[in-house]
Amino acid sequence: MIPIRPRGGVSPRSSIQAVPEASQSRVVPKPVAEQETRDTRGYQIQQLRRRFSPKETEVENGELSLQFNLTPSDPDFPFDLNHLECDLRVPAAYPKKPAQLLVRNKNIPRGFAINIERGWDVLLQEKRGATLLSLIYALDRRLESLLSEQKAETVKLTIFKDTRHLDAKGAAEPSEQLTNPVTTTPVSRPYIYEESYSEAQIAEAKARRAQDVRQLETRMSRLPAYQKSSDGIIYTLSLEPRRRASLPTGLQAIQSVQLIIPLLYPLQPLRVIFNDVESDDAEPVEELFAQKAAEQKEMSLTSHLNYLAQNLHSLAKQAQKPLETGAPVTVTPSTAQQEAAEAEHTSILDEGKGHVLVIPRPPEWTTGDDSDNSQDDSYDEDDEEGGVPIELGAAGSSLPTQTPERGTAMSFPSIELHGVELLQVSVLNLNIKCDRCKTINEITGLKDNLEKAASCKKCATAFTVRFRQELVHQHSTRAGFIDATGCTVADLLPSTFIPTCSTCSTPSASGLTSVRGETTTNICRECHARFTFSLPDVKFLAYLPGSSSTRLPPTTGPRRRQEKLGLHAGEPLPARGACGHYRRSFRWFRFSCCAKVYPCDRCHDEKEAHVNEWANRMVCGWCSREQRYSVESCGFCGRSVIGKRGKGYWEGGKGTRDQRLMRRGDKRKYRRLGIAKKDD
Repeated sequence: MIPIRPRGGVSPRSSIQAVPEASQSRVVPKPVAEQETRDTRGYQIQQLRRRFSPKETEVENGELSLQFNLTPSDPDFPFDLNHLECDLRVPAAYPKKPAQLLVRNKNIPRGFAINIERGWDVLLQEKRGATLLSLIYALDRRLESLLSEQKAETVKLTIFKDTRHLDAKGAAEPSEQLTNPVTTTPVSRPYIYEESYSEAQIAEAKARRAQDVRQLETRMSRLPAYQKSSDGIIYTLSLEPRRRASLPTGLQAIQSVQLIIPLLYPLQPLRVIFNDVESDDAEPVEELFAQKAAEQKEMSLTSHLNYLAQNLHSLAKQAQKPLETGAPVTVTPSTAQQEAAEAEHTSILDEGKGHVLVIPRPPEWTTGDDSDNSQDDSYDEDDEEGGVPIELGAAGSSLPTQTPERGTAMSFPSIELHGVELLQVSVLNLNIKCDRCKTINEITGLKDNLEKAASCKKCATAFTVRFRQELVHQHSTRAGFIDATGCTVADLLPSTFIPTCSTCSTPSASGLTSVRGETTTNICRECHARFTFSLPDVKFLAYLPGSSSTRLPPTTGPRRRQEKLGLHAGEPLPARGACGHYRRSFRWFRFSCCAKVYPCDRCHDEKEAHVNEWANRMVCGWCSREQRYSVESCGFCGRSVIGKRGKGYWEGGKGTRDQRLMRRGDKRKYRRLGIAKKDD
């Protein structure tokens, strides 16, 4: 057959090779696409294996679980988090289906864990096509911002079983059920409408409850009787009534109380249940307390608990009167005060002796448990500082209570607290003066109610020091008392302080070191609020001298009076302590021969007629703090107190005399070289 040439002069070969553009696109078979998906998934998983060595588990439908720990790479990471426990779920169809990240840390609240998991989902949307390892690195860089976000809301569901039909059946007597079972009708109960609240009210109540609960846990969690239910609603707390002897017989054995805090407190009422007491005597008091707590919703949980401890005897007395008379009786504060006064001044001699007149005691003479009872029934928040028992020396208790006022009181008269609710000195370091030779010694590591013994480094006189802590707050600047035997307190050294955040009432986990004249700023690890405390000055006041310490007889000779220099801690000395004899000495010396301060030995010899002795004390020229003699640097600010030679700098550090280091255009580079050659 003869081939037919197409019109236009195109050869048959070219016509056969012409293929439409749509057919030129690459068509990948399905098995090849699945193989590429498996290769991509396996490659990225192999990267994670080399980097983290995860624990691998096959879940379901081919999904792989990779469990590993992600340590924050930021050296200034502000949160107390050693590592993030990650559970990465990689599906079999990855990367078509995204990988899921689950946070397994038990020490992280669930709300913050949800923030991290949502941040992972955002990274998947922002970095499409990125490998799993690069996504993990991006999560590490964004971890601080995710933990700084507001805690996500979580909901816990609790199932309550309706048992009203059982109560209705049990209400009928057994005899009636046998004789007339048909005519028994259930007890009709009125329907109680549950009060509804707006979203704003619920959010405000949750924030208020969280704040009050944190304050309650901070102050009561160290007590032995403290317990908390798994749902966070019932708290078992120790209770010490103010007047236990005045309570009814069934309530005198009370030692603890269960505080029931609803989820919508203070919108829902607060209730209490007394432990180890008679129910007949306890139930009326519990109901009366619930009524009073509902009337004072602005009070905190700690205030409610303190009020209960202070006025339990008054509540029991009010609850007994309606039971005796059969009708509700309202007792006003004036009536309670009058009854308390009559009970206090009633005597057996009054019976049958009308001519005997009882003159009441003046109120200022009454102390202790016999104090005026006019404030017992006032539901006031001022009772917050008393009533709840905190035993000294109890196991796990570090919050001191009323400390006997004896020894030497340490206070910070001009203290500044910004964002700090309470401040506690956990570890105290002191400079003490020997009573015999007046030598300054250092004693460190003083903790609450732990006695420490040492001896003078000069005369070997033994002395003991004990520190009793107190809490510093806006209404009290006293930090505690120091019981010193054979010595007196001279100055405060850098010590460890534990501040409590005023926003969330959480104490600092790790103490902060501070000293007189310094300002310390930090961030709360719980709520991330910034707080600051400053100690401009410290005062030591002796209480009852001679009763708390044994004074040793001084050495012979008149007592020397230490001169007052008028220095302020934190400010530099005049000319930074330098003098005309030693311009590179930035300190003053306190000479042991006369106990006076001079910049150097020559200055001492110019003013004094005696021969100078070795100075064992010095005053830093940078911060004006007196301390034990140090060769090179200050023990407080750490700056050098001597000007070192041999650095090669001249004119205040503006240049160098080394020709190899001097720049080429410096006119001083070749100066005086000719004079040096002539001298040679």
